[in-house]
Amino acid sequence: MKKAIKLTLAVALLMGSTSLFAQKFGRINTQEIIMAMPETKTMQENMETYAKELQDNIETMQVEFNTKYQEYQKNLNTLSDMAKEMKEKELQDLQNRIQEFQGRAQQEYQKKQNELLSPIIDKAKNAIDKIAAAGSYLAVFDTSTGSLAYFDETTLTDLAPAVKKELGITDAPAAAATTTPAAN
Repeated sequence: MKKAIKLTLAVALLMGSTSLFAQKFGRINTQEIIMAMPETKTMQENMETYAKELQDNIETMQVEFNTKYQEYQKNLNTLSDMAKEMKEKELQDLQNRIQEFQGRAQQEYQKKQNELLSPIIDKAKNAIDKIAAAGSYLAVFDTSTGSLAYFDETTLTDLAPAVKKELGITDAPAAAATTTPAAN
């Protein structure tokens, strides 16, 4: 009886370990996929335009401050104490508005970037999910996060080519090597 239990246990362990080896694992660099997507380039161009608009507004406010400050410096000796106090308060208020605008601009920039990036990330994730499910992968490791202590990349299937194909991303052909004739 003990022999039958040991035999059954051995067979069960053997079958369990065999099924583990039959599982497929993949790897992908999600960051690389996202950066290769045409939507990312469009998003970056939009963000550059938005950043320029914000910077132009800040520069306009800074020019206004500088103009008023120079006027204040020029007329400092002729201003009454009350007028000096009013001009100083006006300059301080303007400087506070500039700083407040810079803080809000930074927050708005980050918010807009997240807004534009979110659908791109979702699209990449959906393509990865689709390829992983179609290939019956048990797990797909994202190599861009670096959160795994160790894994042998050569034993994992790289899903990037299939995901890029799914997303319609074509890698730019490598530049043709130019050869220069050797001088005699």
